This record gives sequence, structure tokens and C-alpha cells, in this order.
Amino acid sequence: MNSFLPEVEKLPAGHPVKVYYQESELIQNLLLELYEVDVAKDFQKYYNIFNQLTTIEKRFARKENQLFPYLEKHGWEGPSQGMWSFHDNLREQIRILNGFNSEKNTQKIIINLPYLIEGIKKLLTIEDMRLFPNAMDLLSEEDWKEFYIGDEEMGWMLPKKPIRYPALTEEYIHPSEDFTDRKLSFSTENTFHYDEGYMTPEQVNLLLRFLPIDITYVDENDKVIFYNRGDDRVFPRSKGIIGREVKFCHPPKSVHMVLRIVDEFRAGTKDVAEFWFNFRGRIIHIRYFAIRDNNKKYRGVIEMSQDVTDIQQLKGEKRLLDWD
Repeated sequence: MNSFLPEVEKLPAGHPVKVYYQESELIQNLLLELYEVDVAKDFQKYYNIFNQLTTIEKRFARKENQLFPYLEKHGWEGPSQGMWSFHDNLREQIRILNGFNSEKNTQKIIINLPYLIEGIKKLLTIEDMRLFPNAMDLLSEEDWKEFYIGDEEMGWMLPKKPIRYPALTEEYIHPSEDFTDRKLSFSTENTFHYDEGYMTPEQVNLLLRFLPIDITYVDENDKVIFYNRGDDRVFPRSKGIIGREVKFCHPPKSVHMVLRIVDEFRAGTKDVAEFWFNFRGRIIHIRYFAIRDNNKKYRGVIEMSQDVTDIQQLKGEKRLLDWD
């Protein structure tokens, strides 16, 4: 399972691939513990190990939003489809087991747990034998240096955050923790004129960042050109998605719907598409809007995602401020 490890050990500390292998070691240890634990006799021990293993979602998200886009830029599109489907299968197995966990149905857990363990072991083997060796061949050193900020947005499984790669000469401040007081000009000298008013580029960025809605803009060439960097996004995004084809930004099982929406929007037969569903106990509302200029020419698609769970629960009226 670790045939590529000797090459990985030569990499500098903090290198993205080296971090993936540190996670692989953690995952293998957790799988061994799950294999050995007696679920019926020590459910709590099993449950704790299982919950730690489910943080593998962070690893999936990094691969899908960071590594895969760079592989696509170098002409390798396979992982964006095949391995993403593999991730989704494992997510489904985790979801099923979580249902049995909530019921403490140890008999069903014992039957289904081996499928998850073997699936993850198979994934680690494919990563070791094909994904990471090919990634090291394809990506340049400059590519790897661009990973850290996006990887940090997705998160790691490791108990301690990896050191930054490459190391900074000065203290690194994450964008979400940057509270520098910047003076904004209210004259029109540094602003752009929009349909109704004037705003500086910084003000536009702040507005988009604090909107309680996830926004992703796909241009008329089906390339992702923008997403807003909110602190509480419904779905993870990182800068690796910029310039990526929209068909690679969704799980293979749903990409056909996205492509149909884009085709209908481009043809001018539809302007809006929307969905809502339960996601991790929250109700998520997703809307797609066709973007057209003043001449009705198709200019792309805006995807908007919002957690509407609390909105759905509103009743009556609230007309007074209740801060006091």
C-alpha cells in the first residue's frame, strides 16, 4: 500500500503529497483499530474510532477541489470522474453506517463495516500506486507551492495543522483572520459605476464575502471564474476551482443534470433551475440562474446555494429588535 513512500520521504516537510501520506498512515491505523474492535462489546470505542475516520471527508474535499483541478490542467481528467465516484461510494457507506450507529444496531454495523474498511484500503492502494506518482510527474514545483491556502480551507485529518509549504519568511495570516482596518474612499475616484451606485473593488469583495449565500459564477465558456469566500459555506470551495470546467465541479452522479441546465440556458429555453434537499440534517436550497447581457446574449450561469433550515422554521412576525 506504500510502494511510493520511499520517494515521498525525500520530499520537504509540509509538501502536499507528504501530508497526504501522513494522513494515509493515520487512516491505516484507524482501519486496523476498527478491524480489531468488538463492536458489540465495546460500542463506544468503535464509535469514537469511526467518528475519527469520518474526517476522511476533508481528504476527499482536498483532492476534489485542489488536486484534481491541477491534474486536469495537465491533461489528466480521470481522477475527477473515476476517483470522485469512488469517494461518493465511500460517503454512502459512511452515511449508512451512521444510520446504524444512531440506532446502535451492532448486527448491521458488523455486516456493513467491512465494506467501508476494504473500500478505503482499495482507495489508498490506488492513490499510492497511481494517483500520487502520476501527480508528482505532472505537477511542477510551482504548482505544489500554490496548494497550501486552498488545502487549509478544506482542512486536514491530522491532529496538528501541517507546516506551510513553502515556508513563509513572515507570519502568515489567513484571509478569514485578517481584520486590518482599511480606509475606504467614498469619492468616485477609486470606484466603478454599477447599475445603481458606486463601489470600490474592496467593497464589492466584502459584500460578496458576507452574503449568507454561496455563489459560483460559470462563464459562457463553461469555466468557473468566481466564487465568494464565505466563512460558513454550504459546500467547500478553494481557489483550485478557478478556471475549471463546470463538468468537473460536480459529482459524476449529478453532472448530467448540470450539463443539461447549462445547455438549456445557453439555448435560451430556460432561465432558472432549482433544487432543495436534506444535507447533514440541514435543508439546502440550490438555484441556477442564466446570465445574459443587455443584448440577451448568454454570458454564463450563477449557482447559488443557501442553508434555509432556520428560514423554514420562521413563524408569525418579528418587528422589534431583541438585542437587549
